[in-house]
Amino acid sequence: MAGALNAALKDRGGIWFGWSGEENEEPSDTLHLQRNDGVTTATIDLTTKEVDEYYNGYANSTLWPLFHYRIDLARFEQRTGQGYERVNDRFADSVSPLIEPDDLVWVHDYHLIPLGQNLRGRGHKNRMGFFLHIPWPPTRLLTSLPFHERLVRTLLDYDLLGFQTEEWLSSFVHYCANELGADVNHETGEITHEGRTVIARAYPIGIDWDHFQAQGEKDEAKAAEERFLASIRGRTGMIGVDRLDYSKGLPERIDGIGRFFDEYPESTRDLVFIQIAPPSREDVESYQKIRAELEQKTGQINGARSEVDIVPIRYVNRGYSHAELFGFFRAAKIGLVTPLRDGMNLVAKEYVAAQNPEDPGVLILSDFAGAARQLDCDGKGAVLVNPHSPDALCHAIRQALDMPLDERKSRFEAMIATVRDDNVVEWTRRFCDDLAAD
Repeated sequence: MAGALNAALKDRGGIWFGWSGEENEEPSDTLHLQRNDGVTTATIDLTTKEVDEYYNGYANSTLWPLFHYRIDLARFEQRTGQGYERVNDRFADSVSPLIEPDDLVWVHDYHLIPLGQNLRGRGHKNRMGFFLHIPWPPTRLLTSLPFHERLVRTLLDYDLLGFQTEEWLSSFVHYCANELGADVNHETGEITHEGRTVIARAYPIGIDWDHFQAQGEKDEAKAAEERFLASIRGRTGMIGVDRLDYSKGLPERIDGIGRFFDEYPESTRDLVFIQIAPPSREDVESYQKIRAELEQKTGQINGARSEVDIVPIRYVNRGYSHAELFGFFRAAKIGLVTPLRDGMNLVAKEYVAAQNPEDPGVLILSDFAGAARQLDCDGKGAVLVNPHSPDALCHAIRQALDMPLDERKSRFEAMIATVRDDNVVEWTRRFCDDLAAD
């Protein structure tokens, strides 16, 4: 998401405001202004308490699991909800002086849902839009959230709401109609409640196509591709690149690979899986648990299936540059992108964008990723899979390994047009043009 927004600002200009990522013991209203590559950023620090309540607490221990259908992991605590509201109020105070009367204000993601309402309360009449990068949950799930109406009503103070897919949009509209009693015009996307109208539409996000292709021309990308190929020593390389998060389906993915090696034990000499999973949100307990679980499952399979000269799964707990990832993607003949639930998933699109058109790899993609709606291509693009089913993953890996070149080419050609044309520049244009329209 950060890369997509950076590309949008380079193209359009403006100021990117948010949390600096730094913590202080005492509150500070100091605004840090920087300009890099033509993009101006304005950030403030948060206190350790604010990070605990707002970021680790309500945003990532309440909204994130709930919006990804993991109500079993969601924590509902009044203290963190109040912290979330206080920090959004602080953000409004800090960014308010930077907003000119004719500025478009575009707010992003679940961390900042109330910001638009807070800015309205400070007198700003600008056109304001909000985009949700993650799924919007079904109504029956959302109503488990204390004060859910209060949260949703803040969204109705924006002029335009954006969602990644028609499915997430439909869930939001259903809530507004059934829980708030709002009037909904399905043709125009207008939602009217208590005299105010907001437009809600789907805007599937894309990659920064030109930037990513430029990464592939770098020596760093070519060296990464050669390094990858040399390390697998003639075997087929299969790759997964995901932030270490329970929504990404990593333990379930390892279970599916384990099932594959159980069904085809001879394949340990033909296939190697490389999982790159940089750590994230390490202060949140559920993230600590998933890291331990993933290491345990990987170790069990490797212990049972390794030889002196062969390890079937490589688990890498660190990040790589965009150029290096391009090289890894190009070298891997199978891309495994199997989240349990994802707003979009740009890794799937980057994998496709990195492929050699003359000898492309196969993308195995979760049916529960937003990207599946674009990359399925009427059954002629990505190989869609149920990530909860080890048997389904096993079958998809077998299908990918056995897929002839002409089919791989035809599937690639169906996907690459979408990845190239529905890029981040087009996404930005569509949203901002709609937001600017009265």
